[in-house]
Amino acid sequence: MDGITGGRTSEHKRCMLTNLFDGIASGMVLFILASGLAVTLGLMNFVNLAHGAFAMAGGYATVQLTTKWGVPFLASLPLAFLISAALGAIFERTLYVHLYARPHLEQVLFSIGLVFMAVAVADYFIGSQQQYAVVPDYLKGRFDFYGVGVGKYRLFIIAVCGVIMLTLQAILTRSRFGAQLRAAVDDARTARGLGIPVARIFTLTFAVGSGLAGLGGALGAEILTLTPTFPLKYMISFLIVVTVGGTSSISGPFLAALLLGIADVAGNYYLPAVGAFITYALMLAVLMLRPQGLFARAQ
Repeated sequence: MDGITGGRTSEHKRCMLTNLFDGIASGMVLFILASGLAVTLGLMNFVNLAHGAFAMAGGYATVQLTTKWGVPFLASLPLAFLISAALGAIFERTLYVHLYARPHLEQVLFSIGLVFMAVAVADYFIGSQQQYAVVPDYLKGRFDFYGVGVGKYRLFIIAVCGVIMLTLQAILTRSRFGAQLRAAVDDARTARGLGIPVARIFTLTFAVGSGLAGLGGALGAEILTLTPTFPLKYMISFLIVVTVGGTSSISGPFLAALLLGIADVAGNYYLPAVGAFITYALMLAVLMLRPQGLFARAQ
């Protein structure tokens, strides 16, 4: 009897560690998807709820490149980033630039309108069925790590997203570009007087944020539901990450995304009937206790 009980306990621990690993991978993807929104909302003070549309564009770009054109999956990832970044730069210069000085309510209404337009366009040209990218064989399956099943693709996601997080944090906090961006947001007129190209910096920042969303959509094409309703389905998740993590730094949304990913996987596994309710209840509790975000410094 003791042997049976010990075996069940050991199996339960391995299952918990596997779920923890899957939750970390899910949180990493969510961070890449939401990091661009954290940048535009936290540093540029612009509410862009159409952020998920750029993520969907990156996901569909990867699917088309790998399935129709035969582009290797790893080569499709930077292409998805560049395609989404180019779309972001075009939209920023033609549409968003006119809304920077407008109230947040107008920014929200405008970006929500873009979301529904993106959903309609994707449904018309691609269809409503779920799409999948072609992942190479060496990223498929799992391998056993001390009794814990580790997914190869999820391990790849963790490694890529970890490098991107560290790079993004270094650029925003320690580079000349990050200092110029903060100066442009704090006082654009003074920044222009100092010779800082404010318009170019805003365009580049918006493009990079859109590109990161597209990269997240490309990486998540295999583990998320890629359909035309993608921007609407995951909009709440993006907002939860930014709200819980705060917008004063990148590390806050990163930790919030990890918590959300782990809570979502654990909730769906152990409490599938109320998993989503627990996530939203935790978000409401955080907003009530710390409206500025769980990892942001109080004003």
